[in-house]
Amino acid sequence: MAKCYVTGKKSLTGNRRSHALNATKHSWKVNLQTVKIKLEDGTTKKVKVSARALKKSKLNRV
Repeated sequence: MAKCYVTGKKSLTGNRRSHALNATKHSWKVNLQTVKIKLEDGTTKKVKVSARALKKSKLNRV
């Protein structure tokens, strides 16, 4: 299961509910993007980051 490198977000699972309250399994996926970042020691690494974390965080992208 994919996870965000910055926030740790993962996909959520639950039930869809119809008007008759029938429950069917459903999963909500995180909007993950693969980006290259530069680590503190100077090496580059490919990581998965959520779209919201990309907008908010100050990652050193390559």
